[in-house]
Amino acid sequence: MKTLDAAMLWTPGGWQADAGFDIDDQGRIVAIDSAEPTASASWIVPGIANLHSHAFQRAMAGMAERQTNPEDSFWTWRETMYRFAARFTPELLKDVAAQLYAEMLEAGYTTVCEFHYLHHAPDGRPYDDPAAMSRALVAAARETGIRLTLLPVLYMTGGFDGRALGERQRRFGHDLDAYLRLIDTLCEEAAPDLHVGCALHSLRAVPADAMKAVLAALPPAMPVHIHIAEQVGEVQDCLAIRNARPVEWLLDNAAVDARWTLVHATHLNAVEVQGIARTGATVAICPTTEANLGDGLFPLRDYLAAGGRWGIGSDSHISVSPVEELRWLEYGQRLITRHRNIAVRATSPSVGETLLADVSASARQSTGHAIGRLAVGEFADAVVLDTDAPPLFGLTGADAIDRWIFSGNRNLVRDVHVGGRRVVVGGHHVQRDAIAARYRAAMTQLMG
Repeated sequence: MKTLDAAMLWTPGGWQADAGFDIDDQGRIVAIDSAEPTASASWIVPGIANLHSHAFQRAMAGMAERQTNPEDSFWTWRETMYRFAARFTPELLKDVAAQLYAEMLEAGYTTVCEFHYLHHAPDGRPYDDPAAMSRALVAAARETGIRLTLLPVLYMTGGFDGRALGERQRRFGHDLDAYLRLIDTLCEEAAPDLHVGCALHSLRAVPADAMKAVLAALPPAMPVHIHIAEQVGEVQDCLAIRNARPVEWLLDNAAVDARWTLVHATHLNAVEVQGIARTGATVAICPTTEANLGDGLFPLRDYLAAGGRWGIGSDSHISVSPVEELRWLEYGQRLITRHRNIAVRATSPSVGETLLADVSASARQSTGHAIGRLAVGEFADAVVLDTDAPPLFGLTGADAIDRWIFSGNRNLVRDVHVGGRRVVVGGHHVQRDAIAARYRAAMTQLMG
């Protein structure tokens, strides 16, 4: 039995002084007890779940920042992404994902939901092992120690009109039977560190009848993630062909509930905001990617007022920092409203504490793992703040979370534990150098 002690421990009820938790052999917390005041100077918060990741895109971060069209947008960025995606093999994907996951852990993410659509060879033919690309991601997660929710993506059509996939999309595609076989194969390999869910790429990529058939075939508790309402053009196309907005159509045609995660959901009307909140679904907001692509701003204030669940994702990984996602989620709201301190509630006037509490509360249902809170029965996924860093000098329980999120760009994470196993020590992943060397070689090959 392991123990981890803290001078201050963030629990569902707030900070608890001089507390420690006991961890069983499966990495779960079995007790939270008082600790000796001199036992530790650590301030410990729960690890954060990254609810939306496309691992291969980490390798192209910063490479789509030159104008190719006076109307550059998500749709022109996507062409660059397709060209880059065509270069990946399972081996290259593993090495890029390992670098990304090590960076996530160093930043305080302890679980990642991998929205994985890079399934086949570049010409669209399945590998001899149809799960080869999925297994590359599992191997990278296990090497680094991050907890993984693997979300194989169903991607069938190139638009709402049902057009066939384009040449650069072929490696993403599955028919229904092949997709369900992949889900079954991966579910057989699930373990405490690996949970398998379903991802529907988007309404434009999954026809209505196919979505219905897949949902009927899934285990009833399996997490379901979907890109939705990310782009104005997507909303316009859905209106033109399905005579409804994307979220409106989804709520009318699927039994959306707490197992669903709606990724982005940027462009909502007031009825849709209320509708999502009523279902208990989670919205995965990806502020740095949404800003990078010029997507727009999520209506956070209205959604919080409706009692909606939400979390964050780093998506395209132009930033790998939960602090930056949370900070810019709040700052975007300040810019559009011209007011300060938006993400608060009557019972929680601290922006930082509200943000941390909300992402902690959504982690379990969106990932399928027993995570999000440092509480008995949940996994001991913990982040130790670097109280020796100047931005945290003199911190108190009243300001610690706000200062962590809003006091500059230095990483203030000292150590990270996943299931009680320490994978980041002194700000560095325990295998940082070896993983970075392989990543360097992978980038040389990808850029060649």
